[in-house]
Amino acid sequence: MTSPNRAALLSDLAAMIMKQEMGRPLRVAIDGRTASGKTTLANELAECLKASGRQIIRTSIDGFHRPKVERYARGRHSAEGYYHDARNLPAINALLLKPLGPGGDQWYRTAAFDLHNDAPIEQDPQFAPDDAILIVDGTFLQRPELREGWDLAIFVETSEHVSEQRGIARDTALLGGTEATHQLYADRYRPAFALYEGLAAPALSADAIINNDDFDQPALRIREGGRLSVVS
Repeated sequence: MTSPNRAALLSDLAAMIMKQEMGRPLRVAIDGRTASGKTTLANELAECLKASGRQIIRTSIDGFHRPKVERYARGRHSAEGYYHDARNLPAINALLLKPLGPGGDQWYRTAAFDLHNDAPIEQDPQFAPDDAILIVDGTFLQRPELREGWDLAIFVETSEHVSEQRGIARDTALLGGTEATHQLYADRYRPAFALYEGLAAPALSADAIINNDDFDQPALRIREGGRLSVVS
């Protein structure tokens, strides 16, 4: 069950999004550390926005991975490989963000790669009406190569310790056991996020920041006039 505090935060976020008038689809990024709670928040927000009657396009950046041989070319534990090689940035722009942006034809695709089968896919394009809202979760969404593709960026802020504890609990079976998962977070995910912070300073440019260390008591700050103001 959603806590009253979290429900209020989602309502405030939805109101912020609904105020945007673009005359075309609105593109919203849900950004943050690995295991910060981005996917959960994006799903909750999409559900909250459905009441508006507008079409909600809900997807993840994970539909745009690069082949395994390219993702791990620098080594399975490489932080630089995770940041630079994991995802097909030109495809994200060409198939998803630009079609929904200024001058776009509004025919979009939400995926170009099947991660499970390590193979590209050909997805039929879909048409987005002018008032559609795109909500995308993922890591490194405010990197320079993607930043201009978003109309709003929401940064999910968590401490390094909390996000790693969540990630290790979630990924242990997938990544080969507790020790292997600890090592991947130490060698790959943690330093990759530090690299991202140094290159993009995502918290400084986000339109809203949610402190998500406590799911039941999150805190929201919204940027207005260049300053972040506490909302809930």
